[in-house]
Amino acid sequence: MKNNQQTTVITISPVKTGDSSHTQPLYSSQPAAGFPSPGDDQVEQPLDLNELLVENESATFFIKVAGDSMEGAKIFDGDILVVDRSIEARSGHIVVAAVYGELVVKRLQKTNNSMSLLSENEDYEPILVNDVDGCFIWGVVTGSARVLI
Repeated sequence: MKNNQQTTVITISPVKTGDSSHTQPLYSSQPAAGFPSPGDDQVEQPLDLNELLVENESATFFIKVAGDSMEGAKIFDGDILVVDRSIEARSGHIVVAAVYGELVVKRLQKTNNSMSLLSENEDYEPILVNDVDGCFIWGVVTGSARVLI
């Protein structure tokens, strides 16, 4: 079992929408593994990733994460997550939680009398939470972005 590579938050940024300079063209064709289609240059509409990923601007933040404990949920070291603080966290949601003074990213599991924060990597044990621990669910992860190069 590893102890030092939990998936943790390393930066937090507020959402900024309404700036048309952030839009990119969204092409109507869908890429295929074959020959290009003659209509591949047809723009369907401008795409603003904030409009796609952000439901509640005033309660949504982008966070950058570090660590490998959520790789099974396709959350990797360096990913940018979209976190909405207005959504009530339910069992099964991936959440950002403050535990022992550190923001971590985990899957929430609630039962009748307890709450656990689960990693999506078998090398990590669940974090069992009780009232004494002072765990606070900071927000629900609603999306992600990743730089591939």
